Amino acid sequence: MTNIPFENRNYAFAGAFVDELARCGLRHVCICPGSRSSPLALAFGRHPAIKTWMHLDERSASFFALGMARVLREPVAMVCSSGTASANFHPAVAEAHNDCVPLLALTADRPPELVSWGSLQTMEQDGMYGKHAKWSVTLPPPEATAPLLAYVRAVAGRAWTTAKAAPTGPVQVNVPFREPLEPLTVPGDFAADGVGFSSPAWQGRDGGRPFLDAAPVERRLPSEEVNRLASKLTGVERGVVVCGPQYDGAFPEAVVALAARLGYPVVADVLSQVRCGPHDRTLVLDAYDGFIRDGDVASTLAPHVVLRFGAVPVSKPFVQYLELHASARHILVDDGSGWRDPSFLTGEVLQADATRLCRDLSDALPGTRAESPWLARWLSVNAAARASQSGQIAAISELFEGRVFSELASLLPEESILFAGNSMPVRDLDSFYPSTGQRVQFMANRGVSGIDGVVSTALGAAAASGRRVVLVIGDISFYHDMNGLLATKLHNLDATIIVVNNNGGGIFSFLPQASLNDVFEAYFGTPHGLTFKAAADLYGLGYARVQDWGEFRSAVSASFAGHGATIIEAPAPLRTDNVALHRRVWRGVAASLGAGARR
Repeated sequence: MTNIPFENRNYAFAGAFVDELARCGLRHVCICPGSRSSPLALAFGRHPAIKTWMHLDERSASFFALGMARVLREPVAMVCSSGTASANFHPAVAEAHNDCVPLLALTADRPPELVSWGSLQTMEQDGMYGKHAKWSVTLPPPEATAPLLAYVRAVAGRAWTTAKAAPTGPVQVNVPFREPLEPLTVPGDFAADGVGFSSPAWQGRDGGRPFLDAAPVERRLPSEEVNRLASKLTGVERGVVVCGPQYDGAFPEAVVALAARLGYPVVADVLSQVRCGPHDRTLVLDAYDGFIRDGDVASTLAPHVVLRFGAVPVSKPFVQYLELHASARHILVDDGSGWRDPSFLTGEVLQADATRLCRDLSDALPGTRAESPWLARWLSVNAAARASQSGQIAAISELFEGRVFSELASLLPEESILFAGNSMPVRDLDSFYPSTGQRVQFMANRGVSGIDGVVSTALGAAAASGRRVVLVIGDISFYHDMNGLLATKLHNLDATIIVVNNNGGGIFSFLPQASLNDVFEAYFGTPHGLTFKAAADLYGLGYARVQDWGEFRSAVSASFAGHGATIIEAPAPLRTDNVALHRRVWRGVAASLGAGARR
């Protein structure tokens, strides 16, 4: 018994579980402090193949893990103690579920005899994330026996494979521990059970192989289905390729090659990763959010087929355009949930890997369609709208929220990550960021589209990539996750955080509630009167408050010059003025299109 590498049954159990996750490929875990989770935390800390990222707050930790997993496109684990600590994971688990991000939520728990009996720091954790988890399992209290260790290794492999299999998503493993929770030696925990300590249950499989090796299956459309689709699309000239939010780096080149063969314009949501990059962007549209608002243009550009990839586009005017043409044949390619169609337009759902399907479909097409009047009109309207929009934005001297992104297009270093907060920032990003050849990865939390955890998600992306993240975020959302800023100090991350401060909830000024003059400010505008230099001082971050575009450009460029994190606070115009400036730009775009675009 003297050669047993574990102090007690808890550490044997946790050690086998963690070792198996490492064998499957886990490389990162976010850990929050707590007593009940000690065996898991120390098992992770002892494993040489897994990097630990400590966090003091469970909600921030879980969103940080979300950002890491989104960049890596592989599961990242997160560990917490029992009780409400595990409930603080729930918003990130919900976001991961809706945006198909693989996470492993490892929640420590009290043993079953203490649940529902008034024990402190105890609540029902079994299946607590409901339908937001792809799979949820509560393990039995640890025992140091070969059968149970074989089981816990199998659970680890199943959790990893389930999280990683399409559609990727979060998995919960709830682990109850009895005392002692510290690594106290308890020799009696290792009674002889007839199985040697060199067995796979104890030591894992030889050669570092997973105990349960289950390769994920690629979703690929059968060749006969690909040929059928190719035949139908060949006969349709008036088609549109729509690319919604997604993070596969190989997708842009594959989808633009397909569009070129079909002769279809590509509506490239900025989060699709198709709008910018070194791939061919000849057919990529980047100003559709502006010109499609014109009712006459939207009516005349009537498609016969819409081939849509991924999640729903950010642009509400473009979604309304799709709804206007509900009679077109709408085809959705989605390797995620397969049902991301809240307008109920889709007549055909293809659950397949989008990149693979683009390549297979390109190969199946008989040739490349000659440029048609249909395609030429889309490209012409887009060019006119982009020129008008760019000119008008450049003429706005105020710190207009939309201009933030057109400025960043000329400032961002190669290989940056640009993360947009929800509400106005992500909409302005989609509206105003032009198509360029620069390698920039665009990110946002669009699964549930919440404003919580945005700072932490962006910093998780910085940690996973090792690159600088530029976060553009509203003041309310920034306030919501200020404690996430501690990660910049703990983990030495490079981040430029641009806080667009319009003293409240700016997006509500665009909604009908803005007409409720007697209650709007109190219940929707919610002015707070905060500035954020004190937050920068608290966490030891750089800080600049800018008053004009020259100062903005200087502050952003200076933040790129060194390492670390900087908050750049941009006091935006009044929320009512922001609405007026947006509408001025849209009117100008409409005026620039002329009668030719409406025929």
